[in-house]
Amino acid sequence: MTASLPRQATSPDEPQRPPEDPRHRFRRRALTLLIIVLLIGVPAGYLVISADQSRNSGKDKEKKYSATGLTAGWPSRVQRRLYQVPIPGKSTDVAYYETNNWKTSRLYVQFGTTQAGLDQFLKGVGTSRSALKKDHLTISDRNQKVVGWEFTGAGPWWGLVHKQKDPAPTQDIVVNGSETDHPMVYIVSRTIP
Repeated sequence: MTASLPRQATSPDEPQRPPEDPRHRFRRRALTLLIIVLLIGVPAGYLVISADQSRNSGKDKEKKYSATGLTAGWPSRVQRRLYQVPIPGKSTDVAYYETNNWKTSRLYVQFGTTQAGLDQFLKGVGTSRSALKKDHLTISDRNQKVVGWEFTGAGPWWGLVHKQKDPAPTQDIVVNGSETDHPMVYIVSRTIP
């Protein structure tokens, strides 16, 4: 036998409620539904929008960092020091591109300079003009394609490979001397992390 609780009597002071009107019940349920939608739907919608923005931001960053080709401007001081690329002051047409993977990191740099600037650059790298060999294109076809270089224009073209013991970088350097007073220098400096 189950015990049942006694039913509480209504207060004699409280007026009797008439049965609920169907229109009032509909309004009450609609208001309850609206409150539920606002309490659950708005935060859920915010989360969906936030997640989409975060995903798009990641795609933008991925696109930025996977872009190929040179970026106009100077590489950072850290990059220049790490890859040992001492670009002379007052160089023109400076552009660079860096690639990294688990095996090798490369910095591609191009710049225009003067004859004195070329000597300064080669000395800063640890070599000299006498190491340059005429018609010796030391930057591989693969590395040329990475940044869109084509060494087919007017020359003379000069090149050298400056090898160093790891972890110091090895540099492939090509110089276009078609403008005698304004040689164009191309360098791929690679290091093994």
